[in-house]
Amino acid sequence: MILLVLVSAAATLYGWYLSGRIEKRFSARLWRMPSTVYSDTTLLYPGQGFDQKNLAEKLKSLGYRMIAGRPNNQGEMRMTKGSIEVYLNDFKIPSQHRPGIPVRLRFDRGRIKSIERTDTGDRLPILELEPEEIGQFYGPERERRQLVSIRQVPTNLVRAALAAEDSRFFGHHGFDPVGILRAFYVNLRAGRIRQGGSTITQQLAKNFFLTPDRTIARKLNELIMSVIIELKYQKEEILEIYLNDIYLGQSGTVAINGVGEACLFYFAKPVKDISLAEAATIAGIIRAPGRYSPYIDKERCRQRRDAVLKAMAAKNWISDSELQSALARPIETVGENVMVKKAPYFMDYLSHQLEALYSPDDLTRLGLAIYTTLDTRVQDAAEKALYRGLTRLEKSIATLKRADPTQKLQGAVIVIQPKTGFILAMVGGRDYAASQYNRITQSRRQPGSAFKPFIYLAALDQLTPASRLSNESRTYMIDGKPWTPGNAEQEVKTNTSVSMRTALAASNNRATVDLAMKTGLEQVVETMVPFQFSTPIKPYPSLALGAFEVVPLELARAYCVFAGDGVLSHPLSIKDVTDDHGRLLSQAHLNIERLISPAKAYIITDMLKSVVSEGTARALSGWNLPGPVAGKTGTTNNFRDAWFVGYTSDILALVWVGFDNGDPVKASGAKAALPIWAELMKAIPQYISGADFKMPAGVVTRTVCSESGLLAAGRTCPVPMEEIFIENLVPDQPCPLHPARNPIKDLIDDIKDLFDGSP
Repeated sequence: MILLVLVSAAATLYGWYLSGRIEKRFSARLWRMPSTVYSDTTLLYPGQGFDQKNLAEKLKSLGYRMIAGRPNNQGEMRMTKGSIEVYLNDFKIPSQHRPGIPVRLRFDRGRIKSIERTDTGDRLPILELEPEEIGQFYGPERERRQLVSIRQVPTNLVRAALAAEDSRFFGHHGFDPVGILRAFYVNLRAGRIRQGGSTITQQLAKNFFLTPDRTIARKLNELIMSVIIELKYQKEEILEIYLNDIYLGQSGTVAINGVGEACLFYFAKPVKDISLAEAATIAGIIRAPGRYSPYIDKERCRQRRDAVLKAMAAKNWISDSELQSALARPIETVGENVMVKKAPYFMDYLSHQLEALYSPDDLTRLGLAIYTTLDTRVQDAAEKALYRGLTRLEKSIATLKRADPTQKLQGAVIVIQPKTGFILAMVGGRDYAASQYNRITQSRRQPGSAFKPFIYLAALDQLTPASRLSNESRTYMIDGKPWTPGNAEQEVKTNTSVSMRTALAASNNRATVDLAMKTGLEQVVETMVPFQFSTPIKPYPSLALGAFEVVPLELARAYCVFAGDGVLSHPLSIKDVTDDHGRLLSQAHLNIERLISPAKAYIITDMLKSVVSEGTARALSGWNLPGPVAGKTGTTNNFRDAWFVGYTSDILALVWVGFDNGDPVKASGAKAALPIWAELMKAIPQYISGADFKMPAGVVTRTVCSESGLLAAGRTCPVPMEEIFIENLVPDQPCPLHPARNPIKDLIDDIKDLFDGSP
């Protein structure tokens, strides 16, 4: 009797202990939920440069399915001549909630012509597409799941899972004696294990609390825990946890868990939209994903699906006509897509930015939603342009090819919206698998001539684009050693002086050093301090030629000041972060500060337009980009680094090409980097409006003599030209090289010219 009491007490205590474990686990977060990273949303509007094929690719990347007929359900789309019809998904982000609506977009010559709702006929002035998932922060388990409520799961999928795994689920209390006996009989007849007797509740207990070891002790624990779970929780709660937990396959190194994720992985559909045949396919995979996955053996998968369908029919859960229709359906999956890390260099940069807000453990378990500034179409275009550009270079200059992947010619691209600092794309190297070193954020390279615009900026308090600079050879003493800069451009060597505009356009070294000395090297350094370069800048004459190191991201940010009307915008990768319930946790705020006046920014931009129209970047004209472009090439000593930084009124991109070990590229920035920039811009017309840069207040235009830079003297200056000036630095002296003639005689000549030109 005492022994029985002791055994009962021990069993009670043990049951109480197990009950505590179950309650603690079920009341807390059940799974480690990786934080999901999303791209920015995509704005569409009539007149935008977005062709039909490009938009179709964007919609496919968002998971929209191409169908033959008219889209009647969310997530469907079809293409017709000159238009795309799409039934948009619901989407919810911190800044906007929008229900799914059917729309038609019409196209004309590579632009969106109109956007209208097909249900109401209303024209839409603007449309916003939902963000695209670009990655997740996984913990050590590397699990991926899409949590779904039991109310979201179709009845057919619930019944298929029950038919496949536990048809008596709603009739037992944790374990099923009938099921155990049936499994024993089937296995005995087959002479091997063909059927399991475990209930769904037992499977849940084993997965959450126990090891897979087949021992009597483990099985006993499983039974006890199953009963406790059934006593403490409703059947619907247990089934919901089970359907979100079951392992249903593998994508590379990432496990697919739960029916929500499986529906996306196998059929690219949300769980609510799957058909009866697809539901039976998912349910059939549960028993052995490595055996029944359609990506492993489609015929075996079909046989298992059919067995599930017949089991559902035997329970009268589906009609005979539904059975025959589902059996006739082929296994049609979306196609295995191993989850490759998208925008990997950007993701690495993002993770460093997030370190200030969240611990690595939080990112891998809290299920945060992180909305970023990345545009996946721009990212894709940048990656392709860099790869093609480096391949072209290696073909044109055979000595650049390297067999060792770690020694290959490298490049990097960063694309930014100048006025917001939003990073639209980041490519830190040609192959992330070969090298995770991010050359945009981690490398330090000499900018060469790409630094010259900042020398010209420092001079704008006293000089103008028309001011004359010496182009004569001159020797400077640096640390007691002579230094004589030379000019790379042969055509300007014969000129003893050039204007500031011409010197920058032609990337004239001698004239730029002369400018730096006239301005004062200390003044140049002082001008650079607010730009917040992390590398030291010292007042040496070679500073004028970019003979110091910079971080490429910092150089791109500095150019944003010219493109952004004098405002420095700090690079942003994160816009919003929400928790797993959609509550806003943190929101990025634009961090901008005015560094220079809009007038100075415009003067530099206008001079950089000359670099493109008549200077070292004039090859860009052959690419037929819409609207004006401002930019600067850069080439360092012995061709170790090749640069091009260019921008329109909408967008800025920096391209760097070089070897990590400093081997010469044997090509200038115009030849090595500029074509990559141009190809990138051609691929993203939606970001190039074609608008010119707006002249701000404080800038005026005057006609000056191209030889003296002073006011043109009537008809006597042989080559007068229009030039822009900051209003307090407008020249007030007439050209001394070509004195004005008699004004009366000039008037008579003008009248003669007028009549000579009349019909």
